[in-house]
Amino acid sequence: MSRPEHPRVAAISSLLAESGATGQVLELSGSARTAAGAAGELGVPLGAIANSLLFDVDGAPLLVLTSGAHRVDVAKVAALLGVRDVRPASADFVRRHTGQPIGGVAPIGHPEPIGTLVDIELARHDRVWAAAGHPHAVFPTSYEELLRLTGGTAAEVGDGPAPTHPAALPEEVSS
Repeated sequence: MSRPEHPRVAAISSLLAESGATGQVLELSGSARTAAGAAGELGVPLGAIANSLLFDVDGAPLLVLTSGAHRVDVAKVAALLGVRDVRPASADFVRRHTGQPIGGVAPIGHPEPIGTLVDIELARHDRVWAAAGHPHAVFPTSYEELLRLTGGTAAEVGDGPAPTHPAALPEEVSS
């Protein structure tokens, strides 16, 4: 694979190689800004997309990697963490804590480590796809590798198993 053009994508590609990750960054012609967009571009099930969603927990960032076919239940996440409030982060908060734009936030490569929860729904897929620092870049990985790469914690972050009928699947913006 040739070196990616975008500096953030190149940095994520290097980090993946340094960490011994099995997949390589793929730059898409279309956008992977949403889970539905990424799944369509890749021709994979919506549930195989690892949405990187950043939340604000009393001013501290929390990254939740959730299945594209699964919505995060912020009350459940707050209870898991033992905090009162978990709020979706603003675009400025996302950029400040990840160095990456909404719609392209990779699970790695942030200026400082970010506590991470990894949705157990992703374990249903042998291969999952995560953003690689830009809305047009993704990389394949596995649930186990995502846990290793992020130092994340496996967690049930939604309302149980994801729906399987396409009409019942939510379209959630990925970060």
